[in-house]
Amino acid sequence: MKLYLKLFCTALLFLSAVNVEAQEDGYKFTTVFNNKVTPVKNQAASGTCWCFATSSFMEAELMRIGKGEYDLSEMFIVRQKYMNQLDDNYLRRGKGNISEGSLSHTWKNAYKQVGIVPEEVYHGINYNSDIHNHFEMVEYITSTANKAVEMKQRSPEYNKIINSIFDIYFGKVPEKFEYKGKEYTPKTFANSLGLNMDDYIELTSFTHKPFYSEFAVEVPDNWEHERMYNLPLNEMMEVMDSALKNGYTICWDGDVSEKGFSHKNGVAINPTTVKVEEMSKTDRARLGQAGNEMKPEDAFKFKQPYPEIDVTPEVREKGFQSFVTTDDHLMHITGIAKDQNGTKYYITKNSWGTDRSDFGGYLNMSESYVKAKTIYIMVHKDAIPRSIRKKLGL
Repeated sequence: MKLYLKLFCTALLFLSAVNVEAQEDGYKFTTVFNNKVTPVKNQAASGTCWCFATSSFMEAELMRIGKGEYDLSEMFIVRQKYMNQLDDNYLRRGKGNISEGSLSHTWKNAYKQVGIVPEEVYHGINYNSDIHNHFEMVEYITSTANKAVEMKQRSPEYNKIINSIFDIYFGKVPEKFEYKGKEYTPKTFANSLGLNMDDYIELTSFTHKPFYSEFAVEVPDNWEHERMYNLPLNEMMEVMDSALKNGYTICWDGDVSEKGFSHKNGVAINPTTVKVEEMSKTDRARLGQAGNEMKPEDAFKFKQPYPEIDVTPEVREKGFQSFVTTDDHLMHITGIAKDQNGTKYYITKNSWGTDRSDFGGYLNMSESYVKAKTIYIMVHKDAIPRSIRKKLGL
């Protein structure tokens, strides 16, 4: 009996040690479902995440509708975006936004104006660099734009200067090109893809505006003052889950400036700051044996899942109103995963290349993080559940 008891106790100690080791051995993710998308790209030293994320989203749409895999030119769209910004800035007497950032609808608006071309036709690096680097170019176009405002005129020479700057850095825009044995213009190539920009809807969720109506989200990158549909938080999340489950992907805009966002560690989390001894029994159980010694700041070591904030509409709104939640990055959400505790995460394709982490350019954002830090999402209107579409009048 003593031998059995000794063996039993030894086994318990071994299992306990294994449990602690397992808890401390990082995040263990299981994919629930994931949708097919194109390979990860690298925006490098350019503030063009809005274009890389939206291009990736549109490439996924082409795959979803059976058009096959395309590699669309981001810089073709970026160039037109700058042209539109410069017009807007001049007419606002220099008070507009001519920074590198923008939002998903900018991609749609440029596409409607000028079409699109494949990446192989217009890669947008016409200068001495292996990667995108817009620092110098932005300095030149900003100076030129400011001078036009100061002189209160845009002469024919001004337009030539602006176009020359883009030609020097991006390359000249092709009037015609050949792709897979056919000749196209940017417009006819866009027509051949069969994408209807009016099918793509931007959705947000803030309590300072009425639900089921449209408003222009008050962030600097919304320089076009585009209106988005406002949904209750639970319904915005319902749209995301329904879309991903039914084969659609999501273009996501939000805040990545938080300590819980770690591309290097492949996760974005929204941990509670409550001390372990103040947690519920359920949350303490989620931490396992190692949790007895954990402190709130330990969550940012990313050694194991940590209990997260229960994000309500009020919590979300407070973050936005206090400028804690900012609009600073766009990415492409492709699926859903769960960690070893059963917590839901959104599989997210980033545009920072594949060598900045061990996760191939992807990370998993927790449900709590997404609830708190989303500024807006863009989806195909058919991805929105019928009951919610009806409330929006779509």
